[in-house]
Amino acid sequence: MADNPGITFERLPHPAPTDAAARVAALANPGFGSVFSDHMVTIDWEDGKGWHDATVRPYGPLSLDPATAVLHYAQEVFEGLKAYKQADGGLAMFRPDANAARFNASARRLAMPEIPEEVFIESCRLLVDTDRDWYPTVEGGSLYLRPFMIASEPFLGVRPAKKYKYLVIASPAGNYFKSNATTVSIWVCREHSRAALGGTGAAKCGGNYAASLVPQAEAIEHGHDQVVFLDAEEHKWVEELGGMNLFFVFADGRIVTPPLTGTILPGITRNSLLTLARDEGLDVHEERYSLQQWQADAASGKLVEAFACGTAAVVTPVGTLADHDGEIVIGSGGPGQLTQKFRDRLVGIQRGTIEDKHGWVMKLGF
Repeated sequence: MADNPGITFERLPHPAPTDAAARVAALANPGFGSVFSDHMVTIDWEDGKGWHDATVRPYGPLSLDPATAVLHYAQEVFEGLKAYKQADGGLAMFRPDANAARFNASARRLAMPEIPEEVFIESCRLLVDTDRDWYPTVEGGSLYLRPFMIASEPFLGVRPAKKYKYLVIASPAGNYFKSNATTVSIWVCREHSRAALGGTGAAKCGGNYAASLVPQAEAIEHGHDQVVFLDAEEHKWVEELGGMNLFFVFADGRIVTPPLTGTILPGITRNSLLTLARDEGLDVHEERYSLQQWQADAASGKLVEAFACGTAAVVTPVGTLADHDGEIVIGSGGPGQLTQKFRDRLVGIQRGTIEDKHGWVMKLGF
């Protein structure tokens, strides 16, 4: 049992946990997002009552009334963070306070209740503690945590719900991309927009990702890994991929990433990389960068590296950019030196092999 402001978590016993041999087999090659641990966290919220009934319980299906608001009006937000095994064998989470803050920012945008930061962090800590045996054995593995909240009141009507359910599930994770390629290829989306000014682009909600599925399928159909979205107004400025932020590295030493204008997700990995780059005195800019300029700079050699970043994929080199007019190789077409340096530095901090100067790593004591 663990206490938080007004909230006590109850641990419910699991009647039939996964057999040890089956768990070991699953952890040897879990992939990403398809294997789940034995337990989950649930907390309910009700108008006039607040947060209550916090439990760590067996992982299992939810029972929802057909009129449950989330099924009709899409009041839903989520987060993604990881627990990492440290050099000393213990486990730690990376910047869970930043995830808690972003979760609440998303909740505000979708007219949902905020959850106390301490409760968010404790819910994740308790689930990792309960299912620590689900940490994957595959090289580079981690335990991915998915906190999310849905409107759980059954009603039909366009208004904020009066009941919500917050949950956390855990998924042992290996590599995010299924291919073993050292870089990813990007397809330009010209017909669809991910988000517009004043919309929900900066919120981590399911609708943003649903909107990316048709363009992502188009990218895969053309033989590419990811889709890149342009701004909704001019269809000119590079924004983000379907689930990752972008960085560009130039021959003159400049580093550019699109600015947070409210249409792209404020990535925690993005923020961490900006901090690390500025720590080293690098010439970093948050500024708009057009697709036309990206193509021209790649063709001329001015652009020497590009990489995508996010919790799931960490730092991933971009090797090629393509659309219906053809394909352009970025730099050498392989992982760039600065991209690899950023990845090694960030992964080292996350896993406790490099000093954490910013207090980002929260050791869990087990």
